[in-house]
Amino acid sequence: MTMAATGTSIWRTTIDSALVLVILAILPQVVDPYQTVLLTYGLIMAIAALGFNLLLGYTGLLSFGHSAYFGAGAYLVAFITRDLGAHSMELCIVGGMLGTLIIAAIFGFVCVRHTRIFFGILTLALSQVLWSLAFKFFWVTGGTDGIRVPYASLTLLGGLVDFKGGGSFQRFIYAYYYYVLALFAVSTTIMWVIAHSPFGKALQAIRDNETRARFVGISVRRYRWIAFMISGIFTGLAGILWVPLNGLTTPDILYWPFSGEIVFMSVLGGFRSFTGPIVGAMAFNYLKTYAIASTEYWQLLLGVVLVILVMALPAGIVGTAAQLAAKRGRSTK
Repeated sequence: MTMAATGTSIWRTTIDSALVLVILAILPQVVDPYQTVLLTYGLIMAIAALGFNLLLGYTGLLSFGHSAYFGAGAYLVAFITRDLGAHSMELCIVGGMLGTLIIAAIFGFVCVRHTRIFFGILTLALSQVLWSLAFKFFWVTGGTDGIRVPYASLTLLGGLVDFKGGGSFQRFIYAYYYYVLALFAVSTTIMWVIAHSPFGKALQAIRDNETRARFVGISVRRYRWIAFMISGIFTGLAGILWVPLNGLTTPDILYWPFSGEIVFMSVLGGFRSFTGPIVGAMAFNYLKTYAIASTEYWQLLLGVVLVILVMALPAGIVGTAAQLAAKRGRSTK
């Protein structure tokens, strides 16, 4: 690809991203508060899926334990607000991400020594260790009752925005949406830079041919470990942002089915594309919400719908859309 073509591609990506952000910024003004809450959940899960896909899509490692980092971020927020009496969301983010980084570094150091199914089983086993700790040490974690994190006790932007007084919930919904949207934009930009940097290209080389990557001088294990930590931090950030909106942290978010949901978001959207996990997370969030609202057998309904989607769109939503666009482009020539 020539320099001119690369520059054109970057400009097109920038313009498209700015347009999407403008649309997302306008949406709360035209939809009801419930839809705004769903959009916020979708953006949070998109950050988690972006982090996960750095391992699956770019490094070729399938993790079944990313609920550990999502849950770690969530519980750290709960501990910071309950035990330290902190109310600043920025302090919660910094503390939560540092704690998640430590956990991801330890788990990653163990896991990246292995690949394929061995890597997946190790990540699953380690995440279940955290789930067991959260479940058994109920005097610390609250057990199945969880830990409440009331939105009214938190402040944004260093205390400039609080949620006390009348109409606090309505103000929280809209203020927190834009707060999450801003962090989503920053996270997406950082991940795009990582994915398109020499480090990201090295990860793709490891994914495509580990032996050849090692022969050209890439330290495979070190690169995987760094990618694992970055992936964990992003998923931990999603868990941190999820807590104030949910209002409660329980061991359920550490359990293995939640890891499966994060995997499915990336697969549904298309893990071979950068935007696939974002689209997949938003789509999965809406599918699950409306399935729960439709029937008490929502797991069955959701499973059937997801199986049909995967069979109909084997490359994911974004991947299939790109293939159709390429076919249309060739047919018009």
